[in-house]
Amino acid sequence: MLFGGLLAELNTQYLVSITLVSLVVSTVAVLVSTAVSLPVAVAVAFGDFRGKSLLTSLISTGMGFPSVVVGLVVLLALSNSGPLGEFELLFTPQAMIISQTILATPVVLSVSLSAVESVGDDLREAAFGTGATTTDVGVVVLSEARYGIVTAVLAGYGRAISEVGSVLIVGGNIVFSDQTSYTRTLTTAITVEARKGNVETGLALGAILLALVLGVNALGSVLRDRTPGSTGGSRTVGTTLGGESR
Repeated sequence: MLFGGLLAELNTQYLVSITLVSLVVSTVAVLVSTAVSLPVAVAVAFGDFRGKSLLTSLISTGMGFPSVVVGLVVLLALSNSGPLGEFELLFTPQAMIISQTILATPVVLSVSLSAVESVGDDLREAAFGTGATTTDVGVVVLSEARYGIVTAVLAGYGRAISEVGSVLIVGGNIVFSDQTSYTRTLTTAITVEARKGNVETGLALGAILLALVLGVNALGSVLRDRTPGSTGGSRTVGTTLGGESR
């Protein structure tokens, strides 16, 4: 009865709208981040250029970049006097997506780069030996590094959906008069409700956030388990490229 009473006191519309905003913003940000990170990871791993070690170190350093600094930079860029002010994106979900993309990209890129670099040189040589193009070899390497890449995406998603500082700065934590969210996310809502002393709502939001994180990680585990394993370098190359092993 007590549990049912607590549920009855919660504003379901409020909780659902906040959850949807968090899901949409974080998912889009991680998708954009992954689309950018994977080609860059392959290019850096394959490349042999001066300053590669420095670039790799900078990518790794970006994983711990302060979120409030990212939020401040995005705020300045999107403000009326900033270079992107004409697009009027400040205090919108789009601004939050930009901020979360910047935060998630170093995480996805760094972990993906480590996964790609862990693939043996013999596999690349075997792929080139079959007459594959650089793009084909990149696809083969990404296939071999799929477990690490899934981990990279999950880490990036965790970084995005648990973010507070930057989305609070660029999103404004806005809710409409009917208590539906415009730019309020699970994390910023928990902060607000805790300050108001609304413990029940804060706990409900925390439970939803935890469930989402666990659900995403469970989905990642399922994807890893269902991905066919490799049986060797040259055989994998032939299968991935749609040809016979050599």
